[in-house]
Amino acid sequence: MARNSTTNEIVIQNTPHTILTAQDSAAEVIHPEGAAPICLVCEHASARIPAVLDDLGLAPEDRYSHAAWDIGARDLAVALAQKLDAPLVAAGVSRLVYDCNRPPEAPDSIPARSELVEVPGNADLSNDDRQARVASVYRPFRDMLCRKLDQFEKPPIMVTLHSFTPEWFGVPRNVELGLLHDNDDRLAKAMLAEAPHDLDTRLNAPYDASDGVTHTLREHAVPRGLHNVMVEIRNDLISDSTGIARFADILGDMLTRAMVREVAR
Repeated sequence: MARNSTTNEIVIQNTPHTILTAQDSAAEVIHPEGAAPICLVCEHASARIPAVLDDLGLAPEDRYSHAAWDIGARDLAVALAQKLDAPLVAAGVSRLVYDCNRPPEAPDSIPARSELVEVPGNADLSNDDRQARVASVYRPFRDMLCRKLDQFEKPPIMVTLHSFTPEWFGVPRNVELGLLHDNDDRLAKAMLAEAPHDLDTRLNAPYDASDGVTHTLREHAVPRGLHNVMVEIRNDLISDSTGIARFADILGDMLTRAMVREVAR
């Protein structure tokens, strides 16, 4: 573990038997000294693929597509961390290397196909290859998040930040903001009640827990009894600095009011 002196970010780098190099980091904590009782998480923050994996054989047009990462999610998470004065735990490599929002036993933790995108470098992996991904990426990310949660003086709320595509298998998605939950719906419903009327905001859309997308909430927030929510923003709405600033304001206000409505009572 090391600290980047320029950005004041804490990063976890390579571990024994790792696929990572000195230029890679499995996870990072951005704004680590944030004082708010909020832990932000971005599992799909990076499109980086370690050099040893040779871009996973991806076609050039897919290398920085939504298949590789959640477009706009990291920038939004950073802006929200600054607005709320909250720490942010973010993954440092592409979800095609390992999806940190999936447990190791999940088939899509290392997908050979994502929607229409083929991932040749993930096809027919040996058990040793899969375990190297788990050891290099998932465990350091999980351990860093656990340590960050342990550092709060009082139990924080947990907010995971994601983006989704305007179309899925050619079907348009009209929803703009989704608020997802696992078996604890308190914070998601409280935020829904605070959503702007001109924003198409829905509970458990465009995914829900049955799609296997709430692993981080289930693994880290639910056992600790933390108020938690998974936020999904349509990525065409956060594709530039204007959209990032807009949604940082929207989510910051929604979350602040929801904490008063639900968490503080």
